Amino acid sequence: MTVKVGVIGTGWIGAEHIRRITASVGGAEVVAATDIDADRAARAVEGTGARVLATGTDVVTDPEVDAVVVTSWGPAHAESVLEAVAEGKPVFCEKPLATTAEDAQRILDAEAAHGSRLVQVGFMRRFDTGYREMKEAITAGAIGTPLLAHCVHRNPTVPEAYHSEMASQDTAVHEVDVMRWLLDDEISSVQVIVPRSTTKRFEHLRDPQMLLFEMASGARVDLEVFVNCQYGYEIGCEVVGEEGTVRLPEPPGAVVRSAARQSTPVLQDWVKRFAAAFDAEFQAWVDEVAAGTPTTGPNAWDGYAAAVVTDALVRSLHGGGVVETGIKERPAFYA
Repeated sequence: MTVKVGVIGTGWIGAEHIRRITASVGGAEVVAATDIDADRAARAVEGTGARVLATGTDVVTDPEVDAVVVTSWGPAHAESVLEAVAEGKPVFCEKPLATTAEDAQRILDAEAAHGSRLVQVGFMRRFDTGYREMKEAITAGAIGTPLLAHCVHRNPTVPEAYHSEMASQDTAVHEVDVMRWLLDDEISSVQVIVPRSTTKRFEHLRDPQMLLFEMASGARVDLEVFVNCQYGYEIGCEVVGEEGTVRLPEPPGAVVRSAARQSTPVLQDWVKRFAAAFDAEFQAWVDEVAAGTPTTGPNAWDGYAAAVVTDALVRSLHGGGVVETGIKERPAFYA
């Protein structure tokens, strides 16, 4: 079976996923797309044979579309996902699933009413080889009971439109999800601490930021978010257990010895760092859609949990104290 995909939103990430589905993923083809800029949508699907439709609703309800990919503006995600669930169509939604916990709850309710899990959220790190090896080691008990974790998320620069809240909502949200997954635990409280800001930033931005998570088990996580570090794109993660540690490996790179120095290249963006993870993520999703089985990737509950935690992080950023996430118990539907 070839899964026929409709794409809502053809900005950079949407166009990249259209290319990925067309060139890198087996068993799927893009048959329809839409964007608020029709010309941009036409450019994104050029050469694929896909049709450009007027609205997201048109894509979701199109009888030729088997499954939907949502890569539009974040605040529009929830409505497109809800429409797909109402049509009974599997939907892959780039993060965030929703920009508020209330909208994420609406999606949970809709899936429960439908009776099957249709939603996968684009937390691609779960498909990265290094993170998967970490998960295997922790699950196998190789480091004993996890006690704490140290994480780093650095970007060389960000555009002027990037604001302080986005450090939680758009950047740290990946660590929010991956730490929940690695530790198989929910985040019960958070705190944002803002140290001295770098001068290499736009004036309105508070950067770097230190984010602290307390897991329900009592394990602690610290995360440095530094989006104007200048030198490159760096992701780091180490989990410390009672009997050992496990650390995310560095991306492979050639070692150059020259002029009395030894060096390795530093990646400059997330595109190259997680390209293989994106491919694996989409291949797994397409395979499960074709088989008619519920997604085993990040689901609507994971999207809801991320929204709840990032809401709490933003409140802490503005208030400065520890904020309880108030996350509820995971429904059996998402066990």
